[in-house]
Amino acid sequence: MRAFELSAPKTAPRLVERALRAPAEGELVVEIAACGLNFADLLMVEGSYQDTPPTPFVLGLEAAGRVTSAGPGTTIAPGTRVAVYAGHGGLAEAGVFAEARCTPVPEKMKLVEAAAFQIAYGTSYMALRARARVKAGETLVVLGAAGGVGLTAVEIGAALGARVIAVARGAEKLAVAQAAGAAELIDAETPDLKAALKALGGVDIVYDAVGGPLGEAAFGALKPGGRFLLIGFAGGTPPALKLNHALVKNLEIHGLYWGGYLDLDPKAFRAAMRELFALAASGNLKPHISATFPLARATEALEMLRARRATGKIVVTMR
Repeated sequence: MRAFELSAPKTAPRLVERALRAPAEGELVVEIAACGLNFADLLMVEGSYQDTPPTPFVLGLEAAGRVTSAGPGTTIAPGTRVAVYAGHGGLAEAGVFAEARCTPVPEKMKLVEAAAFQIAYGTSYMALRARARVKAGETLVVLGAAGGVGLTAVEIGAALGARVIAVARGAEKLAVAQAAGAAELIDAETPDLKAALKALGGVDIVYDAVGGPLGEAAFGALKPGGRFLLIGFAGGTPPALKLNHALVKNLEIHGLYWGGYLDLDPKAFRAAMRELFALAASGNLKPHISATFPLARATEALEMLRARRATGKIVVTMR
């Protein structure tokens, strides 16, 4: 089978031929149709991601396809369409994955959409519902609001009744965030983001997928009792938060690594996946896919992600 493999950190991934092993107990063989790209894929190439496996390995954190065979002790039958939180191994024509990482996909949902769904929606759903406890009428600011993860935070936040302020770079990206449910728009190039947010009344919750100065400015605009969600630092560096302000204003700071819930709280992880796919099946969530590339052009897809030219998700298809 063809697979997009990283042979060593900080080298260029390349297409190779790899053998596919038989499934062990509790594992499924999945013929992969599509794989969603994530910023973590770029971090893995650099060797700086917190959960990078030893090289060589196949890139691709999340995928979707059809089960072709099953090992002993599994409950998902061959022929079932599944989304896979792979961790790695999704950028290949097939893979062997633990059944615990697989969720059946509703029949109405395309596999390309399912491949772009899990990490972005799972992260935002867990962050906003479980950690920030969003209430209707609260103000939520989303940094990187047109990105693959940020756009889902806009959509879910608006669905939960929050007043969403979207921060993104440029009119085109802001228009995408507005279409997803943002009530207020601020360009990321605004000289004083903290002042701009305070002029809108301040914020109850910050969803920070960017980090750096933007995260620091939004943190400064939090109201007393506010919550700060540290999702990622696509801008290059984590925000340097003023913890004395957290003390004085009774602020909460939550880190959210969605994949870690497989170990931290596997029941919550699986329940969230079932709830999210049910919402997608009902039409209440609509994954936004910016671009698709065939596996042979996976390098181009990663470069598009690196250059931040996408709004929503980038997906690589196996055909």
